[in-house]
Amino acid sequence: MSCLLLVPILLSFDSSATVRGQYVEARTCDVFTGSCFANADTGLTGKNAALAWKVESGTVAGTKIDGLGVVAVVSVSETLGLKQTGPGRAVVIVDDRATKAQREALVKFVKAQAGTLVGEVVAVHTAPIDLTICKCDGEGCATLTAGTVKVATRCLDPDHDKACGNETTMYPPLARGVAAKAALAVEHTFTGKELNETWNDAGRRGAFVGTFATR
Repeated sequence: MSCLLLVPILLSFDSSATVRGQYVEARTCDVFTGSCFANADTGLTGKNAALAWKVESGTVAGTKIDGLGVVAVVSVSETLGLKQTGPGRAVVIVDDRATKAQREALVKFVKAQAGTLVGEVVAVHTAPIDLTICKCDGEGCATLTAGTVKVATRCLDPDHDKACGNETTMYPPLARGVAAKAALAVEHTFTGKELNETWNDAGRRGAFVGTFATR
């Protein structure tokens, strides 16, 4: 999959929003699924996720963060399906172009948007962040590279991405203020020491691609 064009999609932004931009999420359980498959995941998988924001415009605590990206890599003790909140542990990756004040603002923003999922931030790293949403008919194509996090998604195929015929987008995105469509993660990897775990979870209907707007 090649990404040719960065496009704002899915959300008509609230003109009063303080921060707005693009959003990509991938987790290690299906979000587009049927209840039988969701129940089978519970307690066994789906305890990790990557949440990524690319700010188009916005201010946090008086600091402008236009054009910057931030990623939260999350580990929780329960499946991120029926239970959407933490408490969780997180590694936060902030854009390496950010100043000290902007880094602090981005971490504050993540804590506000992800809540208890990032209740314990075990590390904050800086790295180049490339979040690109591609122009495609199903609005589900995106790529993300941030340090050791890599995510690539494609649109769900209504004919080939169903297993039981009763699938639906069963869960909302994990972050606040997001409007997004479910997608298939053709790549979803993380390596690192701070969470004491790594994962490579490709081919799962566990991603979201869209936009965010929040006050």
